Amino acid sequence: MRKFVYQFSEGSKEMKHLLGGKGANLAEMTNIGLPVPPGFIISTAACNDYTDSNKHLSEDIFEEVKIHLAELEKQTGKIFGLAENPLLVSVRSGAPFSMPGMMDTVLNLGLNDATTNGLADLTNDQRSAFDSYRRFIQMFGDVVFEIPSYQFEQALSRIKKANHYQSDTELTTTDLTDLIAAYKQIFQQATGEAFPQDPLKQLKLAIIAVFKSWMNHRAVVYRRLHDIDASYGTAVNIQSMVFGNTGETSGTGITFTRNPSTGEKGVFGEFLLNAQGEDVVAGIRTPEPIATLKERMPTVYNELITICTLLENHYLDMQDIEFTIEKEKLYVLQTRNGKRTAKAAIQIAVDFVHEGKITKEEALIRIETKQLHQLLHPAFLESALKKAEIVAHGLPASPGAATGHIYFEAKDAVQAAERGISVILVRNETSPEDIEGMAKSTAILTAQGGMTSHAAVVARGMGKCCIAGCSDLTISQQEKTITLSTGEILQEGAALSLDGSTGNVYLGKVEQTEASIGGHFDELMAWADTEKQLAIRVNADTPADFQKALLFGAEGIGLCRTEHMFFDEKRILFVRQMILAESLTERETVLASLKEMQKEDFRALFRMADGRSVNIRLLDPPLHEFLPKSSQEIEQLANDMHKTVSQVKKRVQELAEANPMLGHRGCRLAITFPEIYRMQAEAIIESAITVYDEGIKVHPEIMIPLIATKNELSFIKKEIKQAIHTIFDRERVILPYDIGTMIEIPRACITADEIAEEAQFFSFGTNDLTQLTYGFSRDDATKFLADYYQHNILSKDPFMTIDKTGVGALVEMAVTRGRMTHANLKMGVCGEHGGDPESIQFFHQLGLSYVSCSPYRVPIARLAAAQAALNHKKQLAIQ
Repeated sequence: MRKFVYQFSEGSKEMKHLLGGKGANLAEMTNIGLPVPPGFIISTAACNDYTDSNKHLSEDIFEEVKIHLAELEKQTGKIFGLAENPLLVSVRSGAPFSMPGMMDTVLNLGLNDATTNGLADLTNDQRSAFDSYRRFIQMFGDVVFEIPSYQFEQALSRIKKANHYQSDTELTTTDLTDLIAAYKQIFQQATGEAFPQDPLKQLKLAIIAVFKSWMNHRAVVYRRLHDIDASYGTAVNIQSMVFGNTGETSGTGITFTRNPSTGEKGVFGEFLLNAQGEDVVAGIRTPEPIATLKERMPTVYNELITICTLLENHYLDMQDIEFTIEKEKLYVLQTRNGKRTAKAAIQIAVDFVHEGKITKEEALIRIETKQLHQLLHPAFLESALKKAEIVAHGLPASPGAATGHIYFEAKDAVQAAERGISVILVRNETSPEDIEGMAKSTAILTAQGGMTSHAAVVARGMGKCCIAGCSDLTISQQEKTITLSTGEILQEGAALSLDGSTGNVYLGKVEQTEASIGGHFDELMAWADTEKQLAIRVNADTPADFQKALLFGAEGIGLCRTEHMFFDEKRILFVRQMILAESLTERETVLASLKEMQKEDFRALFRMADGRSVNIRLLDPPLHEFLPKSSQEIEQLANDMHKTVSQVKKRVQELAEANPMLGHRGCRLAITFPEIYRMQAEAIIESAITVYDEGIKVHPEIMIPLIATKNELSFIKKEIKQAIHTIFDRERVILPYDIGTMIEIPRACITADEIAEEAQFFSFGTNDLTQLTYGFSRDDATKFLADYYQHNILSKDPFMTIDKTGVGALVEMAVTRGRMTHANLKMGVCGEHGGDPESIQFFHQLGLSYVSCSPYRVPIARLAAAQAALNHKKQLAIQ
């Protein structure tokens, strides 16, 4: 019979795919002798069985659960459902990869009217027993029956308000008795049945609820954001309860072995006295810093510090540890590799190398490449901060500087962000249901919660600026307002600025400046450069873009889109005149002006490149991007060209295309009007000669776009070479240059061996190749791709991560066929996929020469290329 359930003693940290991360670590901690409340794990295989069985928990699996429950009774000396000595358990999710708050948990399971009274008698603590029962009814109703939590919160608020209580801990036993009755009534009204008193029924329903939560909306969104495979499933952890809500000698908390925001060495965390774990995570109460525990319970604090050191050394990574104290006895409920900012991740990884705990190679592998975006966030301008008005101060939960407009509901934040508005999501406290709004927001601001609250943990994982526990503000979710301490009221849409490094909230917009990187980042990147085999170039059309990329470590330009050099309003008129010209003479007059503009740009790029390769794509303008649209534009163009408005309109109509993507552009334009590419080739080479004469090495790569046949490339190459060698003869100088093509049409991939006869290099334009392979318009696909994800037709956006089996197969075919003609043919990628870590793994395997990406993705590509090389080396070692 297949095994689905495991005691903690049967597992280990290596079994996380079967037992989930939480379960595997509970097993590991049990086996190394830490004070872990005993329990067992229902495996991820059971979750997949539940899903495959049309969401049915089989009797065989539940019978196995009952066998392990009996074993847990022996271990604890308590009986599940026995009033005189009740065993209570927590039922928690546990995916193989950390998904904080995305799935469901039920605490205090096993309580009913009888066991609650029995627990009160047994512990001589009626208040904490009743407090646990009211918590259980609320959590069970919310998680299992999806009764909105606010209904329970309203009942709690009514009792607190009637008695003028500020905190939940002020509730008396009588208050809790009334609250339990109110909660039961809410449950009955919502479900049509009484609150279940059978603990086994409670347990079965809770297990099913956790399995169901694997596919809830917030979990699906989180997996998509973090590239987690939906096929893993979640485990369920059944663990005997320990109680942090039994008075002032009990409590609960979360601690990190290093600072998750900065990476600084030293324990960092928070705790609450007389509370359960959900109070800290949900941000309902603002906790105290962990250092205060040393004053309250020094013995417990010292034991916790010892455990922190032990676990960090055992896992060789920063740990996020959840603990409960029951009457001055410490229990560890969870450990996992802690979520951290990019700055902290780099600090910790490099420090671990310096401390001799891990190798440089291990440090490179453990940094999440996409996190590096965080390091490139702007900061507030110091001069602007001096003038800015601080209106509140909270906890600096996740660093970064952000300016945006306040929105109070996740759905409103999503809609505003999709309209192009920079959004700050404002909540009293966030919940897992807010995940989409958090993902779309620039920053997150909460009135409640601490440094380890849901908002803080998720924001750090996403690289979002976050200020938590900002009690200076009064937030009304219902009225959608913020009331400042001065009494001023801010309505939805008002502008605020947040400094996630200091916790300061500023009124209005504060001017920002570019981020600066250095220190451990430079050291880590130097290690990456020694490992990677792919060169990392940049897609840059202006000297400013190239300068930024060089600071980030770019090794040349992989794509300079010459049509983008003309988007300036002073230049676009000349491009329009060129497109609308009706004779060669008219066109050449305009081209002469454009040539001087191009030369100015090319000289600047060549100087900055200082000998590095510069790949320049010749003009590839989709005509609709350049043709005049408004009456004012048409009138101005008519005046400049000394034509009538009707003549210009007529010409625009003649050039209109039904499908500009497949229209008269790229090499097709050059075949009709060879003088355009001749002008550009002359501008490139004349600029190169000027810079060469200044003592700077120059090596231009001239790229011809949208080639589908060898004959197209042959025709254009002949025209270009003739223009270039005319300049060489005139100037009495010869410079190295290459002529190649952009491979972006499926036919070019299939006939790459023929095209390679004329090309000195290939650069894969994977954006257009994806469009043409799928038949998707990149600009319009967003209208329907969400439906593809929802129905599991696609798991990822093919424009962000290369489709290896389709588009990738075409790239691989082109690489193979190109090398059949030229074994050492230089090949790279200049589409959006050049900055995607998963795609870079694939390009490394193909043995390409380089990838090229936008300036801000250069550090990501450098690290991803190093990780690809290290992974490949590891695979070879295994073989």
